[in-house]
Amino acid sequence: MGILPICVLLFFSSCHFSGTSKVNQAALAHMPDSSKVGAAHLPPEIAPVNAPFKTRDFQKPIFPKDTVNIMANGAIAGKKATEAIQKSIDEISVKGGGTVIIPDGKWFTGRISLKSNVNLHLNDHSELYFSGDVEDYQPAVFTRSEGIEVMSLGACIYANGQDNIAVTGKGKIFGPEKGGTVRSQVMDSVVIENFVSYKTPVEKRVYDGRNGGYIFLPMLISPVNCTNVYIEGVSLANTAFWNIVPIYCDGVIIRGVTVNSIGIPRGDGMDIESSKNVLVEYCTLSCGDDCFTLKSGRGEDGLRVGKATENVVIRYCLARQGHGGVTCGSETAGMIRNLYVNNCVFDKTNVGIRFKTRRPRGGGGENLFYENIRMNQTGKAFQWDMLGGRQYVGDLADRLPARPVNPLTPVFRKISMKNIIIRNSEWFAKITAIPESPLSDVTMENMQVKTENFFKAADLNRFTLKNAVITTADSSITLLDARHVTFDNVDFKVPGQTLTMNISGPDSKDILFQNCSPEKPAGWKTNTWAGN
Repeated sequence: MGILPICVLLFFSSCHFSGTSKVNQAALAHMPDSSKVGAAHLPPEIAPVNAPFKTRDFQKPIFPKDTVNIMANGAIAGKKATEAIQKSIDEISVKGGGTVIIPDGKWFTGRISLKSNVNLHLNDHSELYFSGDVEDYQPAVFTRSEGIEVMSLGACIYANGQDNIAVTGKGKIFGPEKGGTVRSQVMDSVVIENFVSYKTPVEKRVYDGRNGGYIFLPMLISPVNCTNVYIEGVSLANTAFWNIVPIYCDGVIIRGVTVNSIGIPRGDGMDIESSKNVLVEYCTLSCGDDCFTLKSGRGEDGLRVGKATENVVIRYCLARQGHGGVTCGSETAGMIRNLYVNNCVFDKTNVGIRFKTRRPRGGGGENLFYENIRMNQTGKAFQWDMLGGRQYVGDLADRLPARPVNPLTPVFRKISMKNIIIRNSEWFAKITAIPESPLSDVTMENMQVKTENFFKAADLNRFTLKNAVITTADSSITLLDARHVTFDNVDFKVPGQTLTMNISGPDSKDILFQNCSPEKPAGWKTNTWAGN
């Protein structure tokens, strides 16, 4: 009688150890939480970057010592100071560069354009407010709106073809005031590619708002065709559209930035668009749309341009609210490749790691790496959506029939994720790929997960989840045309310790459970489902 309780105790102890040993607890223990990431924890210097692909040596820029206060050129607090600010930028750039100072106080302006070797510095208690009137952003400038090249308002802080430019300081930047013509003349009646033909020469795609005509909304900060861009410390709010958007840039560093665009339908935090060699670190985003976003052009126009977003590192960042923590897409025509997201926290974003594109968008993503991520989601932890909705692409949003592969067929492949803690989510993973281009070569490793629903996937090829503890209220796994799917060393903590598999589709085959608990789904004779 004395031996039996000890044996029972040893049995349950070994079961508990078996479950927790499926993850590397030491790796998870060293992951940052919200007390170590985000703008509040910005270090003074840039630490070396160690990415799974070759990156540049990111360094802070150096500017000449010359400075000019915008008040020296006639800026008056409380009055529109566009001319004084622009004159200060132009003059100091011509002299070889330096710093233009926005002093403490409230300053009002229209669009301003940065020039080479100029640091636009906002003092700690400065507030820069942008006009809501279309005429303050004329004439039209070259820009890209939702992946389509146009001539329109550009950005509140704009630059084109410049080198070594910066926006720094702890001041605040506010987007166009509400109630003005900027917000009332926006073209939002149809999907942009149905409004702007890719066959029209870009110089004739003019939407400048004259005579009450349409405009495309200005972004808050958007350098175009620039090299060596540096943005640090500022806070952004009340944007009309996306907040920080480098387009066709090479060498971008964004550090310690705070964004609040909650309640703004297209208020993305950052959109890295067809740019390369980018470092984003210690930023805090609370957004009305996606937080950290990677894009590379839309459909035929994006294919024509053919510029990838590549060699991007996002680290030590905090996403407090938004549609997606880190999102690839939906404009991906030029491809997104070599992305490394590490040591980040997503707190109550709807989706943690999000991939989205559409059949006629082209491109996609590959060589995407995610490591040391902590999530507390209101929706899905991982989501792939390659179909979209009929309101955007018509019947191409229907999964079947499979379409012929062409240059506009998107692809997501070669994706690695490891060392991830999910405290809460509605779904662990929902995958909606397309039959002619299945999601391929995905590895998830070393995960500790608590979720309501576990896994649902359509059109999947070569997927592995290994070394994980999954606590879920729903024990079902649903697979449609999924092949070469492996669950390796996974502890499923499910009701009744029973897994249910729902497999359909003629292409489904080679589903393997290896070293798992339970060993296999209910009703399986072995731990492998070879196919029909």
